[in-house]
Amino acid sequence: MTHPAPALHAIDHVLSAFAQGDVPRLLALIADDVDFRIDHYRDDADVAWQQAQGKAGVLAVLQRLATEIFPQGTRILRAHSQALGDNWVLTQFHQRFHYGLQQREVESQTWIVSHSRDGLLDYFRETVATITPLAAEPAGAA
Repeated sequence: MTHPAPALHAIDHVLSAFAQGDVPRLLALIADDVDFRIDHYRDDADVAWQQAQGKAGVLAVLQRLATEIFPQGTRILRAHSQALGDNWVLTQFHQRFHYGLQQREVESQTWIVSHSRDGLLDYFRETVATITPLAAEPAGAA
């Protein structure tokens, strides 16, 4: 017996556009009055700039993220979203990327609480739980 594919939520489409570097599509999925913030668990990183009110503010955050954090983009390893009711969604997001500030490959585990209205993301809270450096390849590895 086959099971139907799980329904995608607004956050799933936003994360897909983010990983594809498709900023116009990502912005088209966000409400004009979005409330956006990224926090880091037990990390000394300056994240005061990783918050925005409104689509223009999110664009400014995305531009800085692209330069400082994700200069080579990101790859989604796993993403799982669970509906919480009333258009609230909890997403577990695991990604791999070249961390610009640390100049090395890392994997990151995050939790995202989001809300959508009329199919557009209007609330986004991401908590970066881990940023784990990947082991360097041994010398001579192919």
